[in-house]
Amino acid sequence: MPHLDDAYRLARWIVGNRHDAEDVVQDACLRAFRAIGDYSAGNARAWLLAIVRNAAFTRLAGERRRRGIDEAATSSDPAAIAPADPATPEAALIAKAEATRLEAAIAALPDPYRETLVLRDISDLAYRDIAAITGVPIGTVMSRLARARALLLAAIAKDLS
Repeated sequence: MPHLDDAYRLARWIVGNRHDAEDVVQDACLRAFRAIGDYSAGNARAWLLAIVRNAAFTRLAGERRRRGIDEAATSSDPAAIAPADPATPEAALIAKAEATRLEAAIAALPDPYRETLVLRDISDLAYRDIAAITGVPIGTVMSRLARARALLLAAIAKDLS
Protein backbone atom coordinates (compact mmCIF):
# COMPACT_ATOMS: atom_id res chain seq x y z
CA MET A 1 0.00 0.00 0.00
CA PRO A 2 2.76 2.55 0.67
CA HIS A 3 3.84 2.54 -2.99
CA LEU A 4 0.44 2.90 -4.66
CA ASP A 5 0.94 6.58 -5.46
CA ASP A 6 4.22 5.78 -7.23
CA ALA A 7 2.58 2.86 -9.01
CA TYR A 8 -0.29 5.06 -10.21
CA ARG A 9 2.08 7.85 -11.29
CA LEU A 10 4.19 5.44 -13.36
CA ALA A 11 1.12 3.80 -14.89
CA ARG A 12 -0.31 7.22 -15.74
CA TRP A 13 2.88 8.24 -17.56
CA ILE A 14 2.98 4.99 -19.51
CA VAL A 15 -0.67 4.52 -20.50
CA GLY A 16 -1.60 8.17 -20.69
CA ASN A 17 -4.92 8.44 -18.88
CA ARG A 18 -6.42 8.13 -15.43
CA HIS A 19 -8.89 5.34 -16.13
CA ASP A 20 -6.38 2.99 -17.77
CA ALA A 21 -3.75 3.81 -15.12
CA GLU A 22 -6.17 2.79 -12.37
CA ASP A 23 -6.87 -0.48 -14.18
CA VAL A 24 -3.15 -1.12 -14.64
CA VAL A 25 -2.42 -0.51 -10.95
CA GLN A 26 -5.27 -2.80 -9.94
CA ASP A 27 -3.98 -5.52 -12.27
CA ALA A 28 -0.42 -5.01 -11.01
CA CYS A 29 -1.54 -5.29 -7.38
CA LEU A 30 -3.31 -8.57 -8.16
CA ARG A 31 -0.16 -9.85 -9.89
CA ALA A 32 1.97 -8.75 -6.94
CA PHE A 33 -0.37 -10.44 -4.47
CA ARG A 34 -0.23 -13.69 -6.44
CA ALA A 35 3.57 -13.51 -6.66
CA ILE A 36 4.26 -12.43 -3.08
CA GLY A 37 5.53 -15.92 -2.26
CA ASP A 38 8.23 -15.54 -4.91
CA TYR A 39 9.34 -12.14 -3.59
CA SER A 40 12.76 -12.25 -1.98
CA ALA A 41 13.73 -9.46 0.36
CA GLY A 42 14.84 -6.42 -1.58
CA ASN A 43 13.41 -3.15 -2.72
CA ALA A 44 9.64 -3.69 -2.58
CA ARG A 45 8.99 -0.41 -4.36
CA ALA A 46 11.16 -1.36 -7.33
CA TRP A 47 9.57 -4.82 -7.41
CA LEU A 48 6.06 -3.34 -7.52
CA LEU A 49 7.00 -0.72 -10.12
CA ALA A 50 8.47 -3.46 -12.33
CA ILE A 51 5.13 -5.27 -12.13
CA VAL A 52 3.26 -2.02 -12.90
CA ARG A 53 5.53 -1.36 -15.89
CA ASN A 54 4.94 -4.84 -17.28
CA ALA A 55 1.18 -4.60 -16.70
CA ALA A 56 1.08 -1.21 -18.43
CA PHE A 57 2.98 -2.41 -21.48
CA THR A 58 0.82 -5.53 -21.64
CA ARG A 59 -2.27 -3.32 -21.65
CA LEU A 60 -0.83 -1.03 -24.34
CA ALA A 61 0.09 -4.00 -26.51
CA GLY A 62 -3.44 -5.36 -26.19
CA GLU A 63 -4.96 -2.02 -27.13
CA ARG A 64 -2.64 -1.64 -30.11
CA ARG A 65 -3.69 -5.05 -31.38
CA ARG A 66 -7.35 -4.26 -30.80
CA ARG A 67 -7.24 -0.85 -32.42
CA GLY A 68 -4.47 -1.44 -34.92
CA ILE A 69 -2.52 1.51 -33.60
CA ASP A 70 1.26 1.46 -34.07
CA GLU A 71 2.13 3.96 -31.39
CA ALA A 72 0.21 4.89 -28.26
CA ALA A 73 0.10 8.57 -27.36
CA THR A 74 0.81 9.41 -23.73
CA SER A 75 0.07 12.28 -21.46
CA SER A 76 -0.02 12.84 -17.76
CA ASP A 77 -1.42 15.00 -15.06
CA PRO A 78 0.46 18.31 -14.92
CA ALA A 79 -0.62 18.57 -11.28
CA ALA A 80 1.74 15.68 -10.54
CA ILE A 81 4.65 17.96 -11.52
CA ALA A 82 3.40 21.36 -10.34
CA PRO A 83 3.99 22.65 -6.82
CA ALA A 84 1.00 21.96 -4.58
CA ASP A 85 0.51 25.39 -3.00
CA PRO A 86 1.83 28.46 -4.84
CA ALA A 87 1.89 31.68 -2.80
CA THR A 88 -0.23 33.88 -5.10
CA PRO A 89 -2.74 33.41 -7.90
CA GLU A 90 -0.15 34.73 -10.35
CA ALA A 91 2.39 32.19 -9.11
CA ALA A 92 -0.25 29.47 -9.44
CA LEU A 93 -0.90 30.45 -13.06
CA ILE A 94 2.80 30.53 -13.88
CA ALA A 95 3.35 27.18 -12.15
CA LYS A 96 0.47 25.62 -14.07
CA ALA A 97 1.80 26.93 -17.40
CA GLU A 98 5.30 25.68 -16.60
CA ALA A 99 3.96 22.30 -15.48
CA THR A 100 1.96 21.98 -18.69
CA ARG A 101 5.03 22.87 -20.77
CA LEU A 102 7.15 20.37 -18.85
CA GLU A 103 4.49 17.66 -19.11
CA ALA A 104 4.26 18.13 -22.87
CA ALA A 105 8.04 18.00 -23.23
CA ILE A 106 8.24 14.79 -21.18
CA ALA A 107 5.36 13.23 -23.13
CA ALA A 108 7.18 13.99 -26.40
CA LEU A 109 10.29 12.04 -25.36
CA PRO A 110 10.84 8.63 -26.97
CA ASP A 111 9.44 5.83 -24.77
CA PRO A 112 12.73 4.49 -23.34
CA TYR A 113 13.93 7.98 -22.42
CA ARG A 114 10.58 9.04 -20.94
CA GLU A 115 10.32 5.85 -18.91
CA THR A 116 13.85 6.22 -17.50
CA LEU A 117 13.32 9.91 -16.71
CA VAL A 118 10.02 9.24 -14.92
CA LEU A 119 11.48 6.37 -12.90
CA ARG A 120 14.51 8.41 -11.83
CA ASP A 121 13.37 12.02 -11.54
CA ILE A 122 9.71 11.58 -10.64
CA SER A 123 9.67 8.21 -8.85
CA ASP A 124 13.18 8.80 -7.42
CA LEU A 125 14.44 5.26 -8.01
CA ALA A 126 18.11 4.32 -7.90
CA TYR A 127 19.89 3.45 -11.16
CA ARG A 128 20.20 -0.17 -10.03
CA ASP A 129 16.44 -0.40 -9.48
CA ILE A 130 15.67 1.21 -12.84
CA ALA A 131 18.03 -1.25 -14.52
CA ALA A 132 16.22 -4.14 -12.84
CA ILE A 133 12.79 -2.78 -13.76
CA THR A 134 13.60 -2.05 -17.40
CA GLY A 135 15.91 -5.02 -17.95
CA VAL A 136 18.84 -2.99 -19.27
CA PRO A 137 22.37 -2.47 -17.89
CA ILE A 138 23.02 0.42 -15.48
CA GLY A 139 25.17 2.13 -18.12
CA THR A 140 22.20 2.15 -20.48
CA VAL A 141 20.04 3.65 -17.73
CA MET A 142 22.59 6.44 -17.21
CA SER A 143 22.88 7.04 -20.94
CA ARG A 144 19.10 7.16 -21.43
CA LEU A 145 18.70 9.50 -18.49
CA ALA A 146 21.38 11.87 -19.79
CA ARG A 147 19.83 11.87 -23.27
CA ALA A 148 16.33 12.33 -21.86
CA ARG A 149 17.43 15.32 -19.80
CA ALA A 150 19.26 16.84 -22.77
CA LEU A 151 16.23 16.39 -25.03
CA LEU A 152 13.98 17.82 -22.35
CA LEU A 153 16.18 20.89 -21.89
CA ALA A 154 16.37 21.41 -25.65
CA ALA A 155 12.59 21.15 -26.01
CA ILE A 156 11.95 23.60 -23.19
CA ALA A 157 14.61 26.04 -24.48
CA LYS A 158 13.09 25.86 -27.96
CA ASP A 159 9.64 26.50 -26.49
CA LEU A 160 10.90 29.54 -24.59
CA SER A 161 12.62 31.13 -27.60
